[in-house]
Amino acid sequence: MRVIFAGGGTAGHINPALAIAGYLKSKQPDCVILYVGNKGGMEERLVPKAGFDFKPIRVSGFKRSFKPAAIKANIKTVYRAATAISASKKIIKEFKPDLCVGTGGYVSGPVLKAASEMGIPILIHEQNAFPGVANKMLSKKAEVVMLAIADAQKHMKEGCNFVVTGNPVRTEIITANREESRKALGLDERPVVLSFGGSLGAQMVNEACADIIARSGKDGRYQHIHAYGQYGHFFPELVKEKGTDISQCSNLDIREYIDNMPTCLAAADVVVCRAGAITISEIQAQGKPAVFIPSPNVAENHQYHNAMALVNQNAGEIIEEKDLTGELLTEKIDKIVSDKAKLAEYSANARKMAIIDANERIYKIITETYDKYRK
Repeated sequence: MRVIFAGGGTAGHINPALAIAGYLKSKQPDCVILYVGNKGGMEERLVPKAGFDFKPIRVSGFKRSFKPAAIKANIKTVYRAATAISASKKIIKEFKPDLCVGTGGYVSGPVLKAASEMGIPILIHEQNAFPGVANKMLSKKAEVVMLAIADAQKHMKEGCNFVVTGNPVRTEIITANREESRKALGLDERPVVLSFGGSLGAQMVNEACADIIARSGKDGRYQHIHAYGQYGHFFPELVKEKGTDISQCSNLDIREYIDNMPTCLAAADVVVCRAGAITISEIQAQGKPAVFIPSPNVAENHQYHNAMALVNQNAGEIIEEKDLTGELLTEKIDKIVSDKAKLAEYSANARKMAIIDANERIYKIITETYDKYRK
């Protein structure tokens, strides 16, 4: 089997593609995989690191503005869209794939369109509750549109072949144990709050978390693990200004990045985070109560829709960034942690929504599509 994967722009599109490709390779070691992504995009670095061949094309997104710079950029985008389809056809002709899998992002559009025009069956995987533009546009051409969240179906074009597969979730996340994780982290039985805003860091999330972390440093009520991100190095000083020296508090684990997320997530009683698709899936897999603070700076405000999919199932709470304050976040956390019945209810409902066999479901669709078109 020869498969092209296309997706990029953010880790939310790249990591699912790599997870699917990795699982496919583990099941069929002789499978040949090529990843097509954007020249200069994050995928150009991550894909070879994961051990897959990579071919670049050039694409860009439209600017929603009529300023001269935006108009100029949009003209370039139109030109790149046309040349990207041509470049994709050349790659497809050379590689001769049996099928093409797209996971979203601008780069997946021309690759999947080119494949469809050349008679190559295409599959789409949509990670979010509100689908991206590329996936919506191409959904009717796909053999199967694989959805992580059932709510996404109502935003897709009518007449598509939908299957709910979930998002690929790392095995380490699924199997991590609360008691063992707490022991590994040196935590006691006090409630554990885990908070993070992504690898770069989210300033408003950091500023809001500073209040409850400073308080915990003084009263020791909670144990708190917080990642402030690449651009959040101001955070320890901010907490100090609020009266707490992080270095002197054994119940505070404050760092730039969480590189042992399975352990930290399993140990937590409540999570404060953005609402990216993979984060949502990992929280569901662990059955963790969460306070979601969706990023408003994403396409189609999809993080809000991701969070609401859980909120509507009574599996979490939401604070929109426009309403976010340290006081409100502290109040939410205190209310959830103090209500054991609510904690258990959120946990059970989140776990009910989890799909932990996503890799196998997706693999089944890939092999069935391959067998259907096999000559």
